Amino acid sequence: MRRQVIEKLEILADAAKYDASCASSGSKRKGRADRMGNSSGIGICHSYTEDGRCVSLLKILFTNHCIYDCAYCVSRRSNDVTRVAFTVDEVVELTIGFYQRNYIEGLFLSSGIFKDADTTTEKLVAVARKLRQVHKFNGYIHLKVIPGASPELLTEAGRLADRLSVNVEIPSEAGLKSVAPEKDYQQVFTPMAAVRDEIVAAKEERRAIRSAPVFAPGGQSTQLVVGATPESDRQVLVLADGLYREQKLRRVYYSGFVPLGGDPRVPSPDDYRAPLHREHRLYQADWLIRKYGFQLDEVVAPGQPDLDADVDPKTAYALRFPHHFPVDVNRAPVEWLQRVPGLGLRSARRIVAARRHGPVRWDDLRRMGVVLKRAQFFLTVADHRPQLLEHDPAEVRRRIVAARPAADAQLSLFAPVPVERPTPPPRPAAAPLPGPSRRAVPLAPPPARVRRAA
Repeated sequence: MRRQVIEKLEILADAAKYDASCASSGSKRKGRADRMGNSSGIGICHSYTEDGRCVSLLKILFTNHCIYDCAYCVSRRSNDVTRVAFTVDEVVELTIGFYQRNYIEGLFLSSGIFKDADTTTEKLVAVARKLRQVHKFNGYIHLKVIPGASPELLTEAGRLADRLSVNVEIPSEAGLKSVAPEKDYQQVFTPMAAVRDEIVAAKEERRAIRSAPVFAPGGQSTQLVVGATPESDRQVLVLADGLYREQKLRRVYYSGFVPLGGDPRVPSPDDYRAPLHREHRLYQADWLIRKYGFQLDEVVAPGQPDLDADVDPKTAYALRFPHHFPVDVNRAPVEWLQRVPGLGLRSARRIVAARRHGPVRWDDLRRMGVVLKRAQFFLTVADHRPQLLEHDPAEVRRRIVAARPAADAQLSLFAPVPVERPTPPPRPAAAPLPGPSRRAVPLAPPPARVRRAA
């Protein structure tokens, strides 16, 4: 590989790492005798599919030249950085070369903006077109949509790419204007809505004609930068919830703001909350809304601007509504089982399947993978009936928070919590199982949610 291309790769891969909209993390592979080549990890990231499969991507910018001066962006016009740009052939060469050496399975391509949106988008589309049509590349391609690009270019991009994304970046238009005065929400939402409509139209066409071309079959996503402007967690989640419902986004990614170059328009390191901790809580809340059927107001109350920094959103919900708990594992519907802290979707389904064959007991939960260190306070089985939540929810919270080691407080969900498992009193062998407590099962299932489009 030419030295000039390697130098560009180092610069443009490093600049691309701030775009979180492909859920990436660094990757390195050492050389082996039975493999061709090795990798320094430059530009290679991990993207995780919904079924948990990890896909390696080449994640780069086409260029870090940019006509905009966004305070939160490392490639902003006023930042003193080395400016470089790939050619179309260089990006294609890198992608095919990495793919043939089994370093990657796809490409994530974004870019700064040369002189206008169409000029930049033409370059990105040309890369995808050459990969698909000339090299017959059938791997994953994720292209960044440049706001302001023509509808014809957006259509071609969607025909060639697996996923498209246009970044909202700042969670309010007032905040966006304060740090990126040349941008506004209309520039972002117009192409986002156009992509949404094209995806829906392509799906309907393929129902009628199986051979009809696909359009961005992986859907579209966006990124929100949190901490660069003063929006609360609730404001961030209100916007994300609206994007899921109205724009039919597949994912909203959250990127904790990191100061880049000391621009006075954004906070200094001493003026904002730990970005990784806040980002982590937002992802947990987003997961509850998308996958667990929680309403926005259940995750973060209208009068509560920010998520609880000490406990995860599901535990915070259970502590705010103690009258819904403890849940009887052997009687509650699956909608309530998956609301128990420490119980995931898979564990809830396993419990429902297991109780068809008999009562589920404490040891059964352990074998199913339930996180009993949290769940112990919020569920009941025949041989475990907690009382602490009913009498003192504050003490439950204190025990969970106190058990977290300080070194892991920023990112760890929870450290081991002593499991309160009282020894059940002896009973005659033929005695019937005790019925559920008065508060064991909620009177009604949680609010139903309309299933979102995939």
